[in-house]
Amino acid sequence: MTKTLVIAEKPSVAQDIVRALTPVYGKFDKHEDHFENEQFVVTSAVGHLVEIQAPEEFDVKRGKWSFANLPVIPPRFDLKPVDKTKSRLNAVVKQAKRKDVTQLINACDAGREGELIFRLIEQYAGGAKGGLGKPIQRLWLQSMTPQAIRDGFEKLRSEQQMQGLADAARSRSEADWLVGINGTRAMTAFNSRDGGFFLTTVGRVQTPTLSLVVDREDKIRKFISRDYWEVHGTFDAQAGQYLGKWFNPQWKKSDDAEAKADRVWSAAEAQAIAAAVKGKPATVTEESKPTTQASPLLFDLTSLQREANGKFGFSAKTTLALAQSLYERHKALTYPRTDSRALPEDYVPVAQQTFEMLAHSGMRHLEPFAQQAIGAGYVRPTKRIFDNSKVSDHFAIIPTTQAPSGLSEAEQKLYDLVVRRFMAVFFPSAEYQVTTRISKVEQHSFKTEGKVLVKPGWLAIYGKEAANEVEDAKEGDKGQPLVAVQPGEQPRTSDAQPKGLKTKPPARYSEATLLGAMESAGKQIDDEELRSAMQEKGLGTPATRAAIIEGLLTEKYMLREGRELIPTAKAFQLMTLLRGLQVDELCRADLTGEWEYKLSQMEKGALSRAAFMQEIAAMTERMVKKAKEYDRDTIPGDYATLATPCPSCGGIVKENYRRYACTGADGHSDGCGFSFTKSPAGRTFETAEAEQLLRDRRLGPLEGFRSKAGWPFVAEVTIVRDEDNQNFKFEFDFGDDEKEAEASGPVDFGGQQSLGHCPKCGAPVFEHGANYVCSKSVPTAAQAVPSCDFKSGQIILQQPIEREQMSKLLATGKTDLLEKFVSNRTRRNFKAFLAWDAAAGKVNFEFEASKYPARKTAAATKTAAAGVAKTGAVAKKAPAAKKTAAAKKTTARKPAAANFRPDAALAAVIGDGAVARTEVVKKVWDYVKAHNLQDPADKRVIVADAKLLPVFGKDRIGMFEVTGAVGKHLLPND
Repeated sequence: MTKTLVIAEKPSVAQDIVRALTPVYGKFDKHEDHFENEQFVVTSAVGHLVEIQAPEEFDVKRGKWSFANLPVIPPRFDLKPVDKTKSRLNAVVKQAKRKDVTQLINACDAGREGELIFRLIEQYAGGAKGGLGKPIQRLWLQSMTPQAIRDGFEKLRSEQQMQGLADAARSRSEADWLVGINGTRAMTAFNSRDGGFFLTTVGRVQTPTLSLVVDREDKIRKFISRDYWEVHGTFDAQAGQYLGKWFNPQWKKSDDAEAKADRVWSAAEAQAIAAAVKGKPATVTEESKPTTQASPLLFDLTSLQREANGKFGFSAKTTLALAQSLYERHKALTYPRTDSRALPEDYVPVAQQTFEMLAHSGMRHLEPFAQQAIGAGYVRPTKRIFDNSKVSDHFAIIPTTQAPSGLSEAEQKLYDLVVRRFMAVFFPSAEYQVTTRISKVEQHSFKTEGKVLVKPGWLAIYGKEAANEVEDAKEGDKGQPLVAVQPGEQPRTSDAQPKGLKTKPPARYSEATLLGAMESAGKQIDDEELRSAMQEKGLGTPATRAAIIEGLLTEKYMLREGRELIPTAKAFQLMTLLRGLQVDELCRADLTGEWEYKLSQMEKGALSRAAFMQEIAAMTERMVKKAKEYDRDTIPGDYATLATPCPSCGGIVKENYRRYACTGADGHSDGCGFSFTKSPAGRTFETAEAEQLLRDRRLGPLEGFRSKAGWPFVAEVTIVRDEDNQNFKFEFDFGDDEKEAEASGPVDFGGQQSLGHCPKCGAPVFEHGANYVCSKSVPTAAQAVPSCDFKSGQIILQQPIEREQMSKLLATGKTDLLEKFVSNRTRRNFKAFLAWDAAAGKVNFEFEASKYPARKTAAATKTAAAGVAKTGAVAKKAPAAKKTAAAKKTTARKPAAANFRPDAALAAVIGDGAVARTEVVKKVWDYVKAHNLQDPADKRVIVADAKLLPVFGKDRIGMFEVTGAVGKHLLPND
């Protein structure tokens, strides 16, 4: 009997498909890597299992960072398994090659990436044939409810219907490879020409996105603030006072972007206006008219990411992960990776069912509005909501008909955001009465605007703070009703005051505003409908934009400070290089947006894959040629001049593309020859860092350096005297404390405060060089010969270890969970505690206990089976309470016994109940941090509040006194 293989993108989706098909096609048997019944075999990938690579004969192994082997434009691409998922790939391929499997169903996520994942697996399974040759159908799911899955199987799409999407998926992947590989190797070769290794990554979408952030930062840096004045008047009418702001009725827009109708550019003019109107009567004209405000459109992924970033501070990556969880795991939202903000025209009944669910969902704050919508018949066909022409591969993100449960706090916030937007779009528009009052005094006009909400409509769903809560709320929407002015009445100008202000630079990008700029390829588009029309020419797709932003952060091209994204010196250097080489395609967001548009045209069958790839290959060749043939010493750019003079001759030190160099006393000559590189070991100095290095002759320790082999390392950098050349030179200093001590004589810790006691010998521990060391591990005046060897780095695997964390380790044996370690082997981030390992006599990593039980391996199962066969006994499950001796040996170390209880004073801070001594200090510190009780001037000092005062016995206490102070308040727990 023949069978159909269904390949899903993730195991959870495979399980959902099995659950949905069981009532119709019968029970499935579960195997290690697949499910099977009489008609179907269901298995899954785990994301991408296969990636493209250049064929062996075109692949450059040695010298790949050299111009000699560029560009690499292979005539075809081979496939290779993704290393970490090779076993899963083998399992899927095994099922695909079965003789009784005669056709395949692609059940990967509905979109470009899902299409690519399946197509590459199928091609890999076919080997040299380029495919298995078995018929393929496409399951297109936009909702994960059982009924939606069953409906999808009733409407499978043909392979021919999906050819355009498959072509676009492959073209996007190959274009990214060509531009990424060739661009990164060419720019790295260019930047490494003078020695060293400076990895310079570029990408088809990543780099134009970065250019948006760099351009904005450049405008901010070059912005020159200007003083301006506004004149505010107070008017006394019979019914009361009202305010007005001076404006020029004849004002027209000009080339000056800062000019506005209500701005005056001199203090004298503003004072003259105020003096002219003060105490004078005003002639009033007034226009009042009703206006309406419709709700924003439904969410697509980008608008949801923007809203969640602005409202909750969620990153784009976090929002996508939450939405994916609500879609896959909870079945509470429709497919999130969508660029559509409309619903299909036949979705009206589903929308009505969704409101029925919401009316009985248990969400008390929203149930009344759902019931109101049902009772008033708000759900009806309208082109603003239901429009097939505005639905692409997917429709807008809305709640499903399935009420969720067990959501995390973050998931609940995002779900609530989508539910409110879904309900609001069906509600009537909000209605306002808007009044514009012009008060004319002498020849001067003052404007007053009032806005009264007459009918809240959809705003009722958002409550009293609706104007602030809802996307696109404009300044002034919270206007108040005006006091009445009688016909013919002339209110007196009781006061008029000029208000001095300054123009402000443009705001830095947040993730919300950067996502908006990517969506419109950098064009500033405020109108929602027009922005929607521009989406096909945006940078990336809704599904990839979060990863693009995260990639720029990972490569240290940008930093995230609060909600702001700030480009680094490395980003500015890359843009200077690309613009100097005239590689416009990687600098201009609108050009890359055009390529994204062409991919969308390919999906629709309106553009050939060959034509697009030919354009990408030509652009790649041109980019490499520009870098290879550039023969000038520097790249033109906007470079800094340092304030600190040359250490050798006192000349002016200026930045160029590669170095900071002495330019002589006049700033225009060759200088004395002193210079230092801008990017040692692949890490680019910020201008402020270069200034500090030149001024202090030492900087660091700094992370982010890479060796020639590509390994990350941490070091201090110094400028030292080079006696051979009679000048100064740049050097790395790796903090060899012993050599430093020998060179400088006994170490004096007199000016330092100890971090705690050495876990080996009990002596005080201090900072020294790039480490925390026991005072007895280095020569001192009191002890010439070291007697201890305790030492721990201030930066470990790129994770800075703050003083507070080392103090905590010395006091309690363990730091907090630290999240920024980077493995030297895999180069991936990992989390761990640092803990004192008494057995090993050193500080070691300690990892969080896994939330999941260890997976039973095939080997373990086989061993257990062999044991049963050998003894002939029937295995019984041992009671949970009974453990073997072997199990006891592998059990984690028991937590410290709770042998103490706090007295009344300490219990007021940490709560009552039995505690271990090691827990107490941590709880006190948690209290201190929660109530912000560290002295801002010296974080090592705690300022006691009313509760801590009885515990400490004084107003202020040093952090190293805390353990002794709280110990006096612990009583034996009898």
